[in-house]
Amino acid sequence: MQALDGSSSNSLVGEAIGAISRRIREDDLMPGDRLPSEAQLSKEMQVSRTVVREALRSLDAMRIIDLATGKRATVAHIDHGAMSMMIEHGVHTEQINIHQIYDVRRTIETRIVTLASIRRSDAEAQQILALAQAMRDASDTPAVLMDNDLAFHMALARASRNTVFELLVGSFQQITRQTWPVGWKSRATPEARETMIATHETIAGAIAASDPQTAATAMATHFDESVRALLQAGLS
Repeated sequence: MQALDGSSSNSLVGEAIGAISRRIREDDLMPGDRLPSEAQLSKEMQVSRTVVREALRSLDAMRIIDLATGKRATVAHIDHGAMSMMIEHGVHTEQINIHQIYDVRRTIETRIVTLASIRRSDAEAQQILALAQAMRDASDTPAVLMDNDLAFHMALARASRNTVFELLVGSFQQITRQTWPVGWKSRATPEARETMIATHETIAGAIAASDPQTAATAMATHFDESVRALLQAGLS
């Protein structure tokens, strides 16, 4: 590996991040595989251990590696944590708005249910049906209903057999926890709340019946209604 150049500490850390990332690719390291020690990386890259340590911390924050006290860094299993923090930061700093998030979710989740209808296992279909039923059972307990709603959308993403979709849906869950109660409260009538739950049941039934068209239509309707509820609540 080439020696690193740079006049500033930030530049050195940035180059070290790139070098360690390349090392993972070039050595074909897989999730759980260990990286060289700090001392070895420092010697190979001809930078201080402080620079290597900062680079490793940055990679850990990005969920590229896992750091544990007293142990060598390992290649991480990907998750939605870093993307979730970025989306939440974007919303709270007004660089992203809720309508944009729901527009993206509508687009990808109509595709998700299409794929889930085709690819789901029988066990996954039963789980999705059970989560829809759990939503109905919790209709008088919004916090529990919300948890089951979020689990429902994650189960759909897993059933699509597309890891990227699962990461994207997971990354929206934290901000959804903040907007969901607003949307539920905005559905002030029993009829509006019944429609929301019934739409999830329609999606679940379509998945179980391997009916992608009905599933996609119901999901699009669900997001259109959700956006309408948030706009009525003054959230945009």
